[in-house]
Amino acid sequence: MPISLYNGLTRRLEPFVPLDPQRVTMYVCGPTVYNFVHIGNARPPVVFDVLARLLRRHYPQVVYARNITDVDDKINAAAQQQGVPITTITDRFAQAFRDDMAGLGVAPPDIEPHATAHIGEIVAMVEQLLASGHAYAAEGHVLFDVGSYPAYGELSGRDTEELIAGARVDVAPYKKSPGDFVLWKPSTPELPGWDSPWGRGRPGWHIECSAMSAAHLGETIDIHAGGIDLQFPHHENEIAQSTCAHGGKAFARYWLHNGMLTFGGRKMSKSLGNVLLVHELLQQHPAEALRLMLLRGHYRQPLDWSEDAIQQAVNTLDGWYRVLRDLDGIDLPEGALPVPPAVEAALCDDLNTPQALAELSQLADAARQAGTAAAKAELLGGGALLGLLQQAPEAWFQRGGETIDAVHIEGLLQQRRDARAARDFARADAIRAELDALGIVIEDSAQGTRWSVK
Repeated sequence: MPISLYNGLTRRLEPFVPLDPQRVTMYVCGPTVYNFVHIGNARPPVVFDVLARLLRRHYPQVVYARNITDVDDKINAAAQQQGVPITTITDRFAQAFRDDMAGLGVAPPDIEPHATAHIGEIVAMVEQLLASGHAYAAEGHVLFDVGSYPAYGELSGRDTEELIAGARVDVAPYKKSPGDFVLWKPSTPELPGWDSPWGRGRPGWHIECSAMSAAHLGETIDIHAGGIDLQFPHHENEIAQSTCAHGGKAFARYWLHNGMLTFGGRKMSKSLGNVLLVHELLQQHPAEALRLMLLRGHYRQPLDWSEDAIQQAVNTLDGWYRVLRDLDGIDLPEGALPVPPAVEAALCDDLNTPQALAELSQLADAARQAGTAAAKAELLGGGALLGLLQQAPEAWFQRGGETIDAVHIEGLLQQRRDARAARDFARADAIRAELDALGIVIEDSAQGTRWSVK
């Protein structure tokens, strides 16, 4: 089943044909680790985790890199404010990011390069750009000469004149042109820095991804992905510096960008003060519902966050897990779980997760009606490709069990059963009300009485 992806560079849907079918390469821009990430930051890792799962089904080797930016002015400011080395900040929040992503069911990338571990590669790339006439040194800085690369602006669809007109008013005097961007900048004594041919300094933001991608994946990669907010200037600058450093070779063959997560129609960002931190949301909502929420819209479209949408995700998962709980006594066939063709076809069509989720709902209905091992396996197999339905049904329904006394709940249920058997329905209703006050929903069925957390 062929995979088609919307290529942001060509602005059309294209069949995915890797440079080397034996080794598919993908690079996704990771976080700048100076604080906890918000739920909008989690959309690219979740979405492209599904893409990585799909690619691994189709190709024998997928090398997936997602970087950690651990040198940045925001990191420097946080470290100075707290009076600690930058590693105190970056180590803490890099691990917090990993923990948050694991909570959302995101598999770790094959490679997690850190900018500070690639200073040598960054310096070497800057030297290549200087030697080829695409960069210049000025006042301790090294800048990329945008005018030396005629194709600049192709990814974002902006011409050079427009980009220059949109540059900040207070253009640094050492720039030849307002659109030129920093590859290397000097560090004052209190800031982190590394020795270089241009003096002690640190890399600009854009150069790190180009250098790390080349170091681990090669000069030309198959897929580069990230949020649409990175398209310009970050990804545009990556293309320019990588192409010029490597003698005109294409940097990335397919560019994928996910839409922004919005809150009441506004972009979610720390600067606007409307952020919802992942590590807090994981304490408030089931992690799998958060993942489902992030997948319910097509990745290229904006996705609006709301509590109602989260509750809908919880309700959807309740329904799917209820089917699996009813089929709990049915053993799965031996071997790997099958991947339903309809789910895979949806994902092969530019990662159409809304359609894939609709197919998963149909599989749940089919499994409910058929009650067979094959139908159960298809539901689980479809869920696995999306990173869903990965826990036991009882674990889902007893979510938050670490704060709920399951023995006490079972005791109340037994008292209710006894009351019903004695036809003391008033007592049975009182116990139901007591359970409801504890946040417990009970369900009477042919299989007996079951409970779940609201």
